[in-house]
Amino acid sequence: MILLRKILFPFALLYGFITGIRNFLFDKGILKSYSFDVPIIAVGNLSVGGTGKTPQIEYLIRLLSPTYKVATLSRGYKRKSEGFILADSTSNAEILGDEPFQFYKKFQNIQVAVDANRKNGIEKLLSQTNKLEVILLDDAFQHRKVKAGFYILLTSYGDLYSDDFILPTGNLRESRAGAKRANLVIVTKCPATLSSDEQTEIQAKLNLTSTQELYFSCIDYDESVFSEGKSIKASEVKNIDKLLLAGIAKPEPFFKYLQSEKEEQLVFPDHHYFSEKDLLEIENKAQGKIIITTEKDFVRLKGSIPKEQLFYLPIRSSFLSASEKFDKTITDYVETPARLSKN
Repeated sequence: MILLRKILFPFALLYGFITGIRNFLFDKGILKSYSFDVPIIAVGNLSVGGTGKTPQIEYLIRLLSPTYKVATLSRGYKRKSEGFILADSTSNAEILGDEPFQFYKKFQNIQVAVDANRKNGIEKLLSQTNKLEVILLDDAFQHRKVKAGFYILLTSYGDLYSDDFILPTGNLRESRAGAKRANLVIVTKCPATLSSDEQTEIQAKLNLTSTQELYFSCIDYDESVFSEGKSIKASEVKNIDKLLLAGIAKPEPFFKYLQSEKEEQLVFPDHHYFSEKDLLEIENKAQGKIIITTEKDFVRLKGSIPKEQLFYLPIRSSFLSASEKFDKTITDYVETPARLSKN
């Protein structure tokens, strides 16, 4: 794979040239970006997959929804539907995509919508009778047709965009220079024990501008796993014979948190939709044991596996420090979007 990526280096240069020209045209106003009066926060990354966008969106929902009328707008990756859809009681993971459906099920006080055309999606949301006060754009850092008022860029610890290269030689969707569009950068999935010296080294690598803020976050796993009607302490789960199942990018930390020695594991691709063949394989591997999966996988497996057998492990994004400063930066923007969107 490494050799193949090196061979494809000329294509990476071509891809970088094309994305660079596109960004230049948007930066100069030759290609039009659309702005909206409502505060819009875009969360995204430069690399493909696995930076923790979902828990970061959920953090923002928890922060903002008690005070503001919030909506999330995603493209609905791998959904089996098209166009704009506003989540309701008839929705499922196939209609919305797994992550938007997860938002809908967890947060009853927000609106959840999907549309690959973010401009159209925002216009549809704003046409609803329930007037919105904040829109969270999921995975929209490269969606330049909409000009969000605030950009949050995520990059994974151990896989920093500053150490990466453009596709297909590396994993970047665009040049590292794209990071300059971000109002703030979060290094996600850090060890909880990350030292201040290591943080300083990472800050030097990222080479942010003087106006950009930098934060470090980690994934917090819940102390319990949950089914539809039951919970089990994670400490107890480690001693129970079980099957661990994940269809997410970089599932190793999930397995490490719950597994004991020689435990059965099943790994599927990120955003995988489970076929009848997959479900039969899961049933054969489980042999009646409980099955513990991720929250994203749970919304896709629910109803296909007996509810008393299927459990999920919730996660949250937590800041190593300065969470109050982050919260204030976000709420200050929401309260005064016109002023900050000009920065």
